[in-house]
Formats: sequence, structure tokens, C-alpha cells
Amino acid sequence: MTDATPTRAQRFAALVVPEAERAGYTGFGAKARFARDTGMTESSVTRLWQGSAVPDGRFYDAISQATGIDLGTLLVEGGILSPDSLQSLSETDRSQVQSALTPEEAADGLGIKVGREVFLSTVEGLKRLEADAPEDRSDRGGTAAQM
Repeated sequence: MTDATPTRAQRFAALVVPEAERAGYTGFGAKARFARDTGMTESSVTRLWQGSAVPDGRFYDAISQATGIDLGTLLVEGGILSPDSLQSLSETDRSQVQSALTPEEAADGLGIKVGREVFLSTVEGLKRLEADAPEDRSDRGGTAAQM
């Protein structure tokens, strides 16, 4: 009897691959282009597409950018954050988010132990993106997209 429950890698692939294809990663060279755009190796992209491995967390931000999938969703599906942790982050008051809370304190508060380094590197990557973002964000969508 086989276990019908999909693995984390299979769930991750089921989320990422269709969105990657919708984003134009189809046809000959699709995996090579995806690898180039995300910084992953082609063999890692192949394992992702096959549902046999979940990429290293340091690539989640680039995967999010390439596919348009919300980074929080990738972090949950990749096993970095629990759904409860993501929910508590979503419900956090903006004034608390803009406080002097360090990424290490956030990791402690969320109980992140196993994926701590991935969490911290993701936060640093997001901070760099924020620093590089244009000041005028009027073209980025609604209020929710700007929060």
C-alpha cells in the first residue's frame, strides 16, 4: 500500500511549477532560464520540477519574484514557517513591524529554530530589496500590496 499523502517537495512543486509556467517558463530551455533567474543550478530546478526536492531557502525570494507567488506562501510550503507563524506575522500591527525588533528577536518570538539561518537570510534579502525599491510606489497596486 502506498502513501497517498504528497511530500513537502511534491506540494512545493505543485505550487511553483504551474506558476512558473504561467510566468513564461515553458518550452525548450525553461528550466535553464528559471535557474538563471533564480540563481539555482539547473539540476536543482529539475529536482524542484520533479517534486523530488525542495530548494534551499535562500532561493525563495528569487522564486517568489520569478513566479509571482507570495513569499510567505513559499516559506510555509517550504517548511520554513508554520502557517500559524505566518498568520501571526500577518496580524501584526504595522507599528510593531516598524519597531526596533531585530530579525533575531523575531525568529525567537516565532519559535524558529530549525530554519533560523534561512529566516535571517530571507529577512536580510527583503531588507535589501526594500532599500533598492523606488520611493514612488504608486504603481505597485493597492494598499494591501504596499503593506
